[in-house]
Amino acid sequence: MNMMMEAYSRNLDVANGHVDLSHGAGGRAMGQLIEGIFHKAFDNIWLRAGNDQSAFTVPGGRMVMSTDGYVVSPLFFPGGNIGSLAVHGTINDIAMAAARPLYLSASFIIEEGFPLADLERIAESMGVASRGAGVPIITGDTKVVERGKADGVFISTSGVGVVPDGLDLRADAARPGDAVILSGSIGDHGIAVMSKRENLEFDAAVVSDSAALHGLVTAMVEAGGRQIRLMRDPTRGGIAATLNEIASQSKVGFHIDEEAIPVKPEVAAACELLGVDPLNVANEGKLVAVAAPEGAKAILAAMRAHPLGREAAVVGHVVADDDCFVQMATSFGGGRIVDWLSGEQLPRIC
Repeated sequence: MNMMMEAYSRNLDVANGHVDLSHGAGGRAMGQLIEGIFHKAFDNIWLRAGNDQSAFTVPGGRMVMSTDGYVVSPLFFPGGNIGSLAVHGTINDIAMAAARPLYLSASFIIEEGFPLADLERIAESMGVASRGAGVPIITGDTKVVERGKADGVFISTSGVGVVPDGLDLRADAARPGDAVILSGSIGDHGIAVMSKRENLEFDAAVVSDSAALHGLVTAMVEAGGRQIRLMRDPTRGGIAATLNEIASQSKVGFHIDEEAIPVKPEVAAACELLGVDPLNVANEGKLVAVAAPEGAKAILAAMRAHPLGREAAVVGHVVADDDCFVQMATSFGGGRIVDWLSGEQLPRIC
């Protein structure tokens, strides 16, 4: 890599420089940007090979692939930024199939004039997140668009993983009597982004829960294996959208208990102030699992033994319901229907 860097005649002024159209034109400046920021941050043997693609060994078993785009605003928020979010989000999409994530790709659309220092900060957070998760970024792409054609930087990440033998998690697999398990407190990410966007200050800081969940999923699979019917990460639309989606796909209903759903006091207070329902607020480090009743206890115990599942709780169960309603027993002793989010409550949250 050092030999490649010496081939560029102009130094990359990360501290004071900005992205310009030449950084996406395929010439020397583009090579300098890729080597000086992305390869430096993501460094691994695949990128060092310098190819337009990466070859890797495929283990036996069923493969899964996922892709997602990230347009969060603001780019930097309490607990993370668009870069770490892009890594965690795609890893989690793969993990929800009970798969072991193997490799990621990353594609950047950058607006002319974007500060190089911010781009380096984002890339470094992606490097830290991917190395921490053990899932390297092995290929990517960079495009630069004119001023006003983007909002700083957009990132797309794709990933592949492998599913352990004997597991086949499907969206239509929930059955009456199954337990609904939530891995922890809800609403942290959406409120963290909103607080930064609106310059809101709370007595206690609300920090995004953005995290890679594949380690937690591995512990769940070891404890419950085939007793896990399906898993979802409740991102946009929160757990309300997630449960309604599963209900529709599995042709069942849900009964959930508001008292059993963990919500941090500061998040609950912020939701009340903003007039939003925490059930509709995005999460980036939580999962919902539907499990056969005979396996729920062991799965819950495994989740609580993992750092990302200490607050895990059984929050309800699956019921037979031709209308596919999600019904909630409220903390006031009543009940209500938990419906899909209507409209866009918190836009550009991921």
